[in-house]
Amino acid sequence: MNDDDARVNLGAEGADPLLLAGVNDANFAELQRALGVRVSQRGDAVMMRGSADQLVRATPVMQGLIELARSGQSVAAEDVFRIATEGHVGELGPSGDAGKIVLPGLRRAIMPKTPGQRAYLGLIQGNDIVIGIGPAGTGKTYLAVAKAVEALARKRVKRIVLARPAVEAGESLGFLPGDLQQKVDPYLRPLYDALEDMMPHERVQKAIETGAIEIAPLAYMRGRTLNDAFIILDEAQNATGAQMKMFLTRLGVNSQVVVTGDKTQIDLVTREDSGLLQVERILPGIDGIAFHYLTEADVVRHRLVKDIIRAYADDQAG
Repeated sequence: MNDDDARVNLGAEGADPLLLAGVNDANFAELQRALGVRVSQRGDAVMMRGSADQLVRATPVMQGLIELARSGQSVAAEDVFRIATEGHVGELGPSGDAGKIVLPGLRRAIMPKTPGQRAYLGLIQGNDIVIGIGPAGTGKTYLAVAKAVEALARKRVKRIVLARPAVEAGESLGFLPGDLQQKVDPYLRPLYDALEDMMPHERVQKAIETGAIEIAPLAYMRGRTLNDAFIILDEAQNATGAQMKMFLTRLGVNSQVVVTGDKTQIDLVTREDSGLLQVERILPGIDGIAFHYLTEADVVRHRLVKDIIRAYADDQAG
């Protein structure tokens, strides 16, 4: 056997084969593309073939993926690519259970996939108001919704309130078909999607009907005091300064607020009107309010999303 045809066999007992390999072995294919090793799975064993150098780099990655599959954590090809190229496997293995969110009725645990996401969840755990800022695909809203669902399930709060500004990004609401609710629903759909990834559709609908979950345009928050609630403002870059102040002062007894936004996606006519930019200037230093910045390194969508974000940033800088 020459150096380019070395082999490593790893035990995968207890690891769900589908979680580990992915649909149509997509995870193994991604590992081959990232590190050059060929991977096959037979029963409770995984065999990797390649050069000695390739196997040295690929072995800890595969061991980490096996541990993730053993824990029931879903592993996508994008996770494999990120772990293989950025070395976050230590953050995701059994020693990286800090931040794990286990929700009733959900077979898989929700876990931070990057150090930045882990730090973000830690701040949400320890502060009454957290402002998460970063580009698309970094999980800032998804993880906040997961923490909200966890708080509701553990009865730490009585309800979840999710809000978004209904900003006319190139379209006029007045010309959209339907009544007011039908006009604003497209703006709120991403929040429904996040919830339904964590709770059965029927349970989400029942919670909305009983008031345990409320999803509404930001304007609906005016004049209210929200007690015993986990409150999330998404797409906060499109809230005006006045709207942001109104929203943050809704905070009541035993409530928590997470604000998420992307400063590169401001759709307001005047960029400086963004309430997200204003709170960056006004609120730092207040005890109980934490800012966290996610970056392209925290992107957990398709690997091309990170490349797209970087390309746009380079173009603007140039």
